Amino acid sequence: MAMDKTFNAAEAEARLSKAWDEAGCFRAGANAKRSETYSVMIPPPNVTGVLHMGHAFNNTLQDILIRWKRMQGFDTLWQPGTDHAGIATQMVVERELAKEGKKRTDFSRPEFLEKIWEWKEQSGGTIINQLKRLGASCDFDRTAFTMAGAQGDTRTGHENSPNFHDAVIKVFVEMYNKGLIYRGKRLVNWDPHFETAISDLEVENIEVAGHMWHFKYPLAGGATYTYVEKDEDGNVTLEEERDYISIATTRPETMLGDGAVAVHPSDERYAPIVGMLCEIPVGPKAQRRLIPIITDEYPDKDFGSGAVKITGAHDFNDYQVAKRGGIPMYNLMDTKANMRSDGAPYVEEATTAQAIANGEAEFTEASIAAMNLVPEEYRGLDRFEARKRVVADITAEGLAVMQTVTKTIKDEDGNESEVSETVPYVENKPIMQPFGDRSKVVIEPMLTDQWFVDAAKIVGPALDAVKDGTVKILPESGEKTYYHWLENIEPWCISRQLWWGHQIPVWFGPSERAITGHGSEAAIQFCAANFEEAAGLANKCYNERLGLNAEIGTASVGLPGETWEYRHASAGVQAFVGLYRDPDVLDTWFSSGLWPIGTLGWPEWTEETSKYFPTSTLVTGQDILFFWVARMMMMQLAVLDQDLPVEQRIPFDTVYLHGLVRDAKGKKMSKSTGNVVDPLEIIDEYGADALRFTNAAMASLGGVLKLDMQRIAGYRNFGTKLWNAVNFAHFNNVYDPATPAYDIPDAKAAVNQWIIGETAKVRVEVDAALEAYRFNDAALGLYAFVWGKVCDWYIELSKPLFGSEDEAVIAETRQTLGWVLDQCMILLHPIMPFITEELWGNTAKRANMLVHEDWPTYGTELVNADADAEMNWVITAIENIRSTRAQMHVPAGAKIPMVVTEFSDQARAAWEKNEAMIQKLARITTLEQVDTFPKGCASVAAPGASFGLPLADVIDVDAEKARLEKTLGKLAKELGGLRGRLNNPKFAASAPEEVVAEARENLRLREEEESKIKEALARLAEIG
Repeated sequence: MAMDKTFNAAEAEARLSKAWDEAGCFRAGANAKRSETYSVMIPPPNVTGVLHMGHAFNNTLQDILIRWKRMQGFDTLWQPGTDHAGIATQMVVERELAKEGKKRTDFSRPEFLEKIWEWKEQSGGTIINQLKRLGASCDFDRTAFTMAGAQGDTRTGHENSPNFHDAVIKVFVEMYNKGLIYRGKRLVNWDPHFETAISDLEVENIEVAGHMWHFKYPLAGGATYTYVEKDEDGNVTLEEERDYISIATTRPETMLGDGAVAVHPSDERYAPIVGMLCEIPVGPKAQRRLIPIITDEYPDKDFGSGAVKITGAHDFNDYQVAKRGGIPMYNLMDTKANMRSDGAPYVEEATTAQAIANGEAEFTEASIAAMNLVPEEYRGLDRFEARKRVVADITAEGLAVMQTVTKTIKDEDGNESEVSETVPYVENKPIMQPFGDRSKVVIEPMLTDQWFVDAAKIVGPALDAVKDGTVKILPESGEKTYYHWLENIEPWCISRQLWWGHQIPVWFGPSERAITGHGSEAAIQFCAANFEEAAGLANKCYNERLGLNAEIGTASVGLPGETWEYRHASAGVQAFVGLYRDPDVLDTWFSSGLWPIGTLGWPEWTEETSKYFPTSTLVTGQDILFFWVARMMMMQLAVLDQDLPVEQRIPFDTVYLHGLVRDAKGKKMSKSTGNVVDPLEIIDEYGADALRFTNAAMASLGGVLKLDMQRIAGYRNFGTKLWNAVNFAHFNNVYDPATPAYDIPDAKAAVNQWIIGETAKVRVEVDAALEAYRFNDAALGLYAFVWGKVCDWYIELSKPLFGSEDEAVIAETRQTLGWVLDQCMILLHPIMPFITEELWGNTAKRANMLVHEDWPTYGTELVNADADAEMNWVITAIENIRSTRAQMHVPAGAKIPMVVTEFSDQARAAWEKNEAMIQKLARITTLEQVDTFPKGCASVAAPGASFGLPLADVIDVDAEKARLEKTLGKLAKELGGLRGRLNNPKFAASAPEEVVAEARENLRLREEEESKIKEALARLAEIG
């Protein structure tokens, strides 16, 4: 069958993808020949997403594993699907509405959700289609969705996904009933643009130009103390009387919510004033609050003034100090991060807060939350505008710490002079500021009411499963990170103030005090899978427990604390109680925490659930080890039947963690630096196989992932090399499309025996590498075998055999080359599926597509030790002769004689059996045995032999020496510069890591080049 000269990836990829799909090649259980299962759950990309390099890398590795296991006959499932991506999806739809001049709030919640479902059906499948272009062999008929089955789902019967929504709601209700989920007030990351809590993973910490203002907090009652600073030797360097304590802050607007000033217990400077009160230097003078000076381990006495203000409602570190010290935490901002404008007048609030600080009044979380300590002049201001006003007001009052600076001025004649002036002490310094990864606004730590998982209660089994080896995390360094996070776990905030997502299944009703006149003021919660069940719980509560004859109904969806509908009615019904549903939705990490089992139909326990759960391998980024991996472990171990053994409740048995894909220099890809690479553009230019092979080749366990376009181009050439090898086979009548593929040959010729053994070796090597998740070793081992052993050596070594007059030798060589190339296609298929499938179909008569070909099981029993030794000797001899010729700049076309002084029996036998082959490939005319080398010989080593190439009359030795010495001189200058940079401690300490790594690599390459030049000069010295 005639083949095209080159592989047309653009045409073939689409055609082959369609053929695989139509033949059902990727369906669960396809090609299963054994009872063992192997299942992988795709880390669900956002439904709003498009394919990026992280997806391309991650899914390439998963596909390699699945295709490999499928060819081995395992009953495989690669489960695809997408995450509903709460914030991202709501943002996309709101942007679309904005084009029409509309806002989300112009719609009711159900109307807005209908818009989102419409968008999802039209555009939500983009990334799934892009994964197909990569060659991902998922069972796409089973594509799951984390909101499948939720209210408004447009897909009748949810035919493409299990009813995932039911699983999420069931888990919430069960965890709530077990006391594992609760509602409380804690500090969270708050996005003022979207007006919702967000996770740490959705926060980008970016270095920006910042300021640190230094202010005086006057001591109460005009008290003073002796402030003393000492050097390291204990000598006094500063001693002065002060009536204040100095505080440095990057966020002056939060001073209004200070609850204390903290110093380290060992800080002798402030020991005299610990326990005293100081005044917050902002706000109306008559109502200035006094706060205590306390000790805590948190302040660093060597940083700034060593004293820190504690604003528990607006800083995560301060929050911990406030919790430890029982310090009230005052929230200053509304949901848009404007200074609060609600509540009582400032005079009243400040008076109450002062009574609390003096210990004269008790406080509750609810009473503190209601208080607004923002003075009237700042209420309603944007937080950054409030910052300017606070700084200006403190400075005007003379409570900014001042410093003397000297500056140079010029008079009218241009004469310079120095003058000193006193100015507020403000440090201009870079600071790390948190931004929302989607909103791009500054994130505000906010004390809000949220739903939390009491993670400490469920963390134990997840820790034990890794510690006892039931679940393996690779690389092992990931286990240490896993242990550290889980052993120091905090409550997990699972609520989001959005409309798109799994709505919290909790309804609120009037408090016990509202009904009976006594008891708790907190709204009563009813957690249930639906309103009917919640109403049943409410009926028991209000009518049975509280003795109320009431009708239970729903009034609206609203926030707890709104006016409750609670009215008297007629016809024997004494009252009507309206229930309000919590409007918040669940964090997408909560729902995706059920991904492995939810996609298999749980809570219905089907035959598929039993077959494919627990799943086998999870391939994911190390950045979501805690956010997703650990939470899947915790949740599934917590919610599945506790009578099941742990190995039947774990979500997976192996976790393979990888880092971020970076550019060729190791820099993080970002739009701002302009180094983002679009994988679809790479596929358009180089083909999917080249990108996939590159991904596999750089996937060293725990290594840095550097995407180099030159490597991608090189691996496209690798595919072309294989294509040309098959074309060579066609030219030599190896393949007949009407004849079945060749079995393992029973070869007689040493070269054929040798390549069969090499094929067996690489099969064993590839399997061992994939079993150990060393994708790079598998890829590079195949590269060395296919390009080096097969295409470079075997094809060249086989040419004399194809030119033989012995038909048996020709037939054997055809069979051997055909079988070897088939094995190349099979072994490469998991990494390069498109070109290998195309070659498979263009060669012999096939029983099935390559995707379902049986993976080979032969091993080193195919290695013929004698043939192996003989051909390796031949290849070594040819390589060494070629290397010497290249070093000496012998013209490529020149055929020259060779002499030998030492010749073992084994080496002589190998030469004699392969003389014509060696002479042709090494361009040697004759071989003569001599006692000593004649003058002008370059020595060539080979096992058991000592060859010499007489070159005195072939090359200009003096000119060659001069050329190499000149090159060596230039190289010495480069090496000196590189070594100087790398030996400079300042360079190593201050230069970016990737720059240092690049310099080290350059040094290595230059030293390697220097070594080769010196070796060549030594050879020239031999010649004379």
